[in-house]
Amino acid sequence: MGKFVIKQTKSGVKFDLKATNGEVIATSEVYSTEASCRKGIASVAKNAPIANIEDQTVDGFEVQKHPKFEIYTDKAGEFRFRLKATNGQIIAVSEGYKAMSSCTNGIASVRKNAVDAPIVKEE
Repeated sequence: MGKFVIKQTKSGVKFDLKATNGEVIATSEVYSTEASCRKGIASVAKNAPIANIEDQTVDGFEVQKHPKFEIYTDKAGEFRFRLKATNGQIIAVSEGYKAMSSCTNGIASVRKNAVDAPIVKEE
């Protein structure tokens, strides 16, 4: 089972969603308070399982409704995804993947792990 790990940063609080093997599969923005970070976690848990997938790497891609995972390529040419909530705000982002299949596996892992993942605080 995956878990959400809340950690302090220099400028606030953020979370990582880790898969069962300990790999980070999604990361949040930096929040000003732990309470708002926990709201972000709740939003990921609620939206990830029902989010559409919008593949922006394809010409003339079909725009999906929110919530959605947007797959795109970064400046280094790697595949990444961002999860957007129903209001269009980005609530989690991925690392860069060399292969599209790895990126879609990352999305599947977020969908599976986010639902009932426990929340732990990193000390």
